[in-house]
Amino acid sequence: MNKLSTLTTEMRNKNSTNIDNMSTLAILETINKEDMTVAKSVQQVLPEIETTVNTVYNSLKNGGKLFYVGAGTSGRIGILDAVECPPTFSTPSNLVQAVMAGGTKAIENAVEGAEDSEELGAKDLQVRNLTELDVVIGIAASGRTPYVSGALKYANKIGASTVSLSSNKDSVISQHADVNIEVLTGPEVLTGSTRMKAATAHKMILNMITTTSMIKIGKVYENLMVDLKVSNHKLRERAKNIVSTITKVSYEQAEQVLEMTKYEVKPAIVIIKTGVTLQEAERYIDQANGFVRQAIEIATKGKGGDES
Repeated sequence: MNKLSTLTTEMRNKNSTNIDNMSTLAILETINKEDMTVAKSVQQVLPEIETTVNTVYNSLKNGGKLFYVGAGTSGRIGILDAVECPPTFSTPSNLVQAVMAGGTKAIENAVEGAEDSEELGAKDLQVRNLTELDVVIGIAASGRTPYVSGALKYANKIGASTVSLSSNKDSVISQHADVNIEVLTGPEVLTGSTRMKAATAHKMILNMITTTSMIKIGKVYENLMVDLKVSNHKLRERAKNIVSTITKVSYEQAEQVLEMTKYEVKPAIVIIKTGVTLQEAERYIDQANGFVRQAIEIATKGKGGDES
């Protein structure tokens, strides 16, 4: 294993060597300038992200699950993305899971030694009943975290699909994954502080993976979240706005139909766009594998008319 100091993410950034002597604005400008490079770094690995999305899509379509595995900041980023999927896309809470070294207590406080154990990485996946249908994405900015390597090795043994996400070239975890995403964000403003550029890049990539996968399995119509889970006032209002925007009916009419569908947006749209009953709308959505656009087409053909 390469020495930590030889990794790109651990090298000193020549643009910030005098940062302790800068004004507040100069510090902010330096950080901002470095952050501007992150999106371009992500752009360089779009082919690998595409392959990952297709892998995740095929897994979810066939009954599999997505697991993020990481330690420290990498684990917390996985948690951030995973917990947003149920309210955004109405997915079951176990469809996208985050597995973090040290468990949930490590969200706030580091658990000493947890990230250094390959055995613990494998065990934490084992207790989640990983199967060959699933996808495991191991996240480590350094690309050499033993906990992540152990999880990926176990996933390979089970026959699950594996992806590594790191910020160093030829990383250790890449050796244990089917797909390697090595997003090279370069030296950090604060040497070795990978919660900055590396973590920002990783968060962007996880957003891409889940958002694109959910679009591909029918969770979005146009660019609206038609499968959101309405669990509070804000989301109830968002559901009304979505239905009203797509169908061009009044806010009040959208609310009336949503009350009938128990605030499920998809059937509300199909009902208003085609005039079918709730039961018929649900059947057409099922026939369309959850895609609203196709459900509207099926419903329209079934009525022998044209979509309004």
